[in-house]
Amino acid sequence: MKRALLLALVLVAAGAALYFAQHRKAEDRVSPNALVDVAADWQHDLSRAPMHLTRLSDADEIRIGRNLVEAYGIGAGEKDARTSTIQDYVDKVGARVATHAHRKIPFVFFLDANPNLINALALPGGNVVVGLGLLRQMHSEDELAFVLGHEIEHVDHYHAVERVQIEAQLHKLDLEVLADLAGIPLGLWQAGYTKDQEFEADSEGLLLAAAGGYSPQGALDLMNTFLRLNREYLAPLQTPVDALGRLAVESLAGYFRSHPLSSERLARAEKLIAVTGLPAKVTVPFPSKVQSALQ
Repeated sequence: MKRALLLALVLVAAGAALYFAQHRKAEDRVSPNALVDVAADWQHDLSRAPMHLTRLSDADEIRIGRNLVEAYGIGAGEKDARTSTIQDYVDKVGARVATHAHRKIPFVFFLDANPNLINALALPGGNVVVGLGLLRQMHSEDELAFVLGHEIEHVDHYHAVERVQIEAQLHKLDLEVLADLAGIPLGLWQAGYTKDQEFEADSEGLLLAAAGGYSPQGALDLMNTFLRLNREYLAPLQTPVDALGRLAVESLAGYFRSHPLSSERLARAEKLIAVTGLPAKVTVPFPSKVQSALQ
């Protein structure tokens, strides 16, 4: 009898709760952006799950990365004195940062001399490309170290190789065939990663650069630059002079689309620096010969 009475009370309570839940006026507003983020994260997790079960060996990833570099013609052709100076500098800073990478694979750094490429990208196997346009937005070696650290972490955390595996699955490409790899557009790597992956690369890249002896202030300075440029990009045009100024940041559109909000990235970097107690050392400006080459 007691059990029957207890069961009846539970059923009544459950029924009452269901009734009020269905008839209560909803006060919470659901943001479409939140729904999009949830859907994107779900899709990403669903597509990424098999990658952990079929992770490629380092040797296979390095081979794929080398094939992609050759297919895209990255680093091909002769360099003049200006681009050679910048390339040597990127190599030096990259090697210093990569020494502290988690994965012990050979990292290779490439300068893309396109002045309109205000971006950097990571290919599988430790191949990192930085655009001349992005370098021209920097003012210190510490900013460059952060950018290279960010891209190294996309390799360190297998973001790059997972992307090529997913692309191969979607388009039924054979990763063993060079011709198939050439069918993967370079733009795929400029499109950025998920929001979580970009935040992960920011945090780990900042720590990686700091481990190499660089000031975390470089990350803050660069993010403040992006925050300013993003505001200029979004600002309404008032005069022809504004229009000319707008042209200078038009090529940043791809970067802003492929990365989280600059303000959010900046806030997270500031919090990380505060939590870890990293010293805010003075940044080191580019050497004069590099500054001249970047003009």
